[in-house]
Amino acid sequence: MKIEIWSDVVCPWCFVGKRRLETALSTFPHADEVEVVYRSFELDPTAPHHGHELSTGVIARKYGRPEAEMRQMQQQLIDVAAEEGLAMRLFDTVHTNTIDAHRLLHLALGTGGPALQRQLKEALLSAYFEGAADVGDHDVLTATATSVGLDEARVREVLASDEYADAVAADIAQARAYGATGVPFFVVDQAYGVSGAQPAEVFSQVLDQAWTASHPTLQMAGGDADACGPDGCAI
Repeated sequence: MKIEIWSDVVCPWCFVGKRRLETALSTFPHADEVEVVYRSFELDPTAPHHGHELSTGVIARKYGRPEAEMRQMQQQLIDVAAEEGLAMRLFDTVHTNTIDAHRLLHLALGTGGPALQRQLKEALLSAYFEGAADVGDHDVLTATATSVGLDEARVREVLASDEYADAVAADIAQARAYGATGVPFFVVDQAYGVSGAQPAEVFSQVLDQAWTASHPTLQMAGGDADACGPDGCAI
C-alpha cells in the first residue's frame, strides 16, 4: 500500500495530520507493508526566501482579521497540537518561502528513499514549529538536512541551483489534478483521498478499506462437499 501526502513544512495542520496518520499506522496490522511518500505543496510561493516578519501578522492581514483574534485561533491550534504531543511555537514562527525545503525533500527521496524523506520531513516540521527556525534560510536547511544524514556538499549543491524544482512543480500540478485546494491531502493507492488533518480513526478506516480492496478475500460458497485431498481420494 502506498500513501502519498501533499503538505507544506509551514502548515501546522500538516504536522498534526502527520501525527494522526502515524497513530493510525501504529495499530494497523499491515503497517510494515505501507510506503509513505511526501509530495510538495506551497501555501505561499510569494513568501520571502529569508523570512523576518512573524507569521501571525501576515496571516491576520491575509484573512482580514485582527491580530488579537488570530492569536486566539493560533492558541486553539497550539492546544490541539499538544494533544498529539507537539509543542508548537506558532507565535514565534516567521513567514518564509518553502520551495528550497521541498527541493531537499525530493533530494532525500532520491538519495535514501521514503524512509530518509520522512526523517527530513519530521526534522523540517519540528525545526519550524517547535524550534521557530526560518526554514527558508539555507544555513538552517543545510543543518536540518545533514542532521538526518544527507551529505552537506550535495545539500549545498542543490540549494545553489534549481535542481528538483521541476519535481516540486509536478507535485503541485498533480495536487490540482486531484482537486486538492489545501493541505494536508492524503492519497492512498491513488484511489482514496483524505482531505485535512482528520482524526486517527478516519485514517484507520481508510487504511482498512484500501487494504481490503487491494487484498480481496476469497468468498466460499456451498459449504463443505466431497473432494479429493493431497493424500488422494477415499474411493
